[in-house]
Amino acid sequence: MVKNTLLHVWPIPAFEDNYIWCIHDGDCALVVDPGDASPVLRYLEQEKLTLTGILITHHHADHTGGILQLLKSLGSSIPVYGPIGNNIPGRTQVAIEGDKFEISAPRISFEVHEVPGHTLSHIAYFANMQANVVEPMLFCGDTLFASGCGRLFEGTPTQMSQSLAKFIALPKNTLVYCTHEYTLSNIRFALAVEPNNANLITWAQTAKALRAQNLPTLPTTIGQELQVNPFMRCDQKEVIESALEVSGEKSLPSPAHVLAVIRAWKDRF
Repeated sequence: MVKNTLLHVWPIPAFEDNYIWCIHDGDCALVVDPGDASPVLRYLEQEKLTLTGILITHHHADHTGGILQLLKSLGSSIPVYGPIGNNIPGRTQVAIEGDKFEISAPRISFEVHEVPGHTLSHIAYFANMQANVVEPMLFCGDTLFASGCGRLFEGTPTQMSQSLAKFIALPKNTLVYCTHEYTLSNIRFALAVEPNNANLITWAQTAKALRAQNLPTLPTTIGQELQVNPFMRCDQKEVIESALEVSGEKSLPSPAHVLAVIRAWKDRF
């Protein structure tokens, strides 16, 4: 029997709107941000998969709450990758900016990006152009969402702007695996910022149709977000003009200043 060498990425729903991403080759699996162990255990059993690693992007409980139960149920030797800090239960491997590591099964290599903003120690995992990966993949936790970005609980607008700039520099065909189904509410806000964005108007219709069928709006792509996500478009004329109008400022000298205005606007939207 020839083993399936292609990688599959499957969203395991959790809580009200979380996705726990499962990366597998039909035999071995990684999970990203398992906030709840139960749906992960069910999916692994259903698909007859062996868990070989856990990737954590940040310390919030809806991303880490299932780690210890998974280790208890499936084996304490399973590696757990996560950002710096003492608030990731069960973490065995600290991952920092520029780290590169390979997992043998499922076979995949990751590069780590530190992307503070939502939290100070937030990281993202980037997998690029391997034999068993058609497009590059980004597992970005709560830093970037489809048509939105994470709330700034710990970081600053400048940090978030710099983090999103790292994503902007990635290949446009990079598949973006965010961890929440916030897309429709994000689109509503994005349309308030850019009501004349034709790409965004079309995307709103597509996303609404997907959710009407209870289908995920994810993954998105970097190229898509550059067209429809106001937080990735803080250098664009209509976004700047909306930010100026909302803030009452005469000028906003940088994309970080624009992001600060529209993020605060989104918080009260």
